[in-house]
Amino acid sequence: MLLYCMRRDWAHEFPHRAGLVHLNHAGVAPWPARTARAVTAFASENTRHSTEKVPQWKQKESELRSACQRLIHAEDASDIALVKNTSEGLSMVAYGIPWKAQDNVVFARQEFPSNRILWQSLQPRFGIEARCVDLYKAPTPEDALFSQVDRNTRLISVSAVQYDDGLRMDLARISEFCQARGILFCIDAIQMLGAIPFDLTETPADFVIADGHKWLLGPEGIGLFYCNPEKRDLLLLNQFGWHMLENSGDFESQHWVPAEDATRFECGTLNHVGIHALHESLHMLLEIGIEDIHDMVSSNISYLHEISVENGLDIVSHMDTDRRSGILTIRRPGIDNQGLFRFLLRSGVLCAHRCQGIRFSPHFYTSKDDLDHALRLVCE
Repeated sequence: MLLYCMRRDWAHEFPHRAGLVHLNHAGVAPWPARTARAVTAFASENTRHSTEKVPQWKQKESELRSACQRLIHAEDASDIALVKNTSEGLSMVAYGIPWKAQDNVVFARQEFPSNRILWQSLQPRFGIEARCVDLYKAPTPEDALFSQVDRNTRLISVSAVQYDDGLRMDLARISEFCQARGILFCIDAIQMLGAIPFDLTETPADFVIADGHKWLLGPEGIGLFYCNPEKRDLLLLNQFGWHMLENSGDFESQHWVPAEDATRFECGTLNHVGIHALHESLHMLLEIGIEDIHDMVSSNISYLHEISVENGLDIVSHMDTDRRSGILTIRRPGIDNQGLFRFLLRSGVLCAHRCQGIRFSPHFYTSKDDLDHALRLVCE
């Protein structure tokens, strides 16, 4: 009952058009109403005041870094860089590490292309070995990754949650494994942050990257990049510009050094429209509390799972407590599920076609009525 009341308290932030059911937060999420208002206000300020408002805009940028710090429990806001997307952050890692010819990197075959092809792209350029692992060829997904590690493994890269079936990785176990062997650990957290708690003090990682347009309910074009401050000097810089300098306001100096903090990874002017938007969305999530959001998301997944089983649907996703996420992928047996996906879209149910089935990804505010409506359409 408490979770239901909490959903109702925030329903006004998501005034979707009549008949629209948004179950694709693992794809592209809608903005809360407050986020849309923030972007409108920023546009108005820009039109009326131009650069008069730059100090206030810089303050908003600083507040967003602090919110990102709170979200992942980083030691300091200066450890957070603001990037365009997850792919940019991952590329900073992949092309920043000073690789040696005998090095290898371990990652999963099931990964979204952003966390797969960039490691494969390193082979012809640096001669390192990209070890692509099937997560389901061992007793656990973590065992599958570990089985390909040897003394030349430089880095393990993994998504916290797999995008297609919602498999949740045991990040703490991977972190402990990497720390014991001096292996770098990189997390693509885009399918976790905003829906599932994450704490760097409990699960140390060298790099954590996430775009804001999925579970964080923000816009495309803005995301966070965390780099362990002890590894900051390890990464070679491949983007250069005025913003990444220690004295970024001294335009005439002929002697420059990269910033000491994570702004060294931000080569130029930032996306202030995106900053204003993500600031509002993230502050709303933190106001509600990520633990409470996780409870509500888990409640929605449990309900979807229960009703799906009752209706004879095949469950693709992992439902063990420590493996489940905000994603439930199902199949209706005996039909063309791609055709079913197209029917759902035409009917106003936003979802995705993954694993030859239907991927639902409800957020905390999603009502039981919306879940019932979507499943009725699947089963009719």
